[in-house]
Amino acid sequence: MIEQWAAALEATALAAALRNSVWSYPLVNAAHILGVALLVGSIVPLDLRLLGAWPSVPLAPLWGVLTRTAGAGFLLAIIFGMLLFITRATEYIVSNLFIAKMVVVAIGTTNVLTLRILRGQVSEMALTYGKPPLPVRLAAAVSLVTWLTALTLGRLVGYF
Repeated sequence: MIEQWAAALEATALAAALRNSVWSYPLVNAAHILGVALLVGSIVPLDLRLLGAWPSVPLAPLWGVLTRTAGAGFLLAIIFGMLLFITRATEYIVSNLFIAKMVVVAIGTTNVLTLRILRGQVSEMALTYGKPPLPVRLAAAVSLVTWLTALTLGRLVGYF
């Protein structure tokens, strides 16, 4: 069933156009990489701050800017990642690296939602001064590991 779905995606005119274009596929790939760069480039400093780095830097302004930037990056990575996926869907659905990447992205996304809930339960004062509460620090550690793992797996998918 999933193999038929993947084959149908690969057979679309859009997938064929992307595969056969000298410019479209590389530009879509670059947009996906930009999305990943915005996501990971925002998440890493935010997670490190939540874990205790740079305690003199107020967290609230960082949180606002970096979470929005990460969200925009996530959206770009998803949109352009789906376009990359349809070009070789039948290969990707049987790739253990790709499947692992998707599982890690799902864990990371769930963790982001958990962190948003935790953020709502922590006073602005606790997030601005001192060390964030343990549940927030644990979510930051999970975030750091999952997004760096997703980044690594994503790069490996292109080579194996």
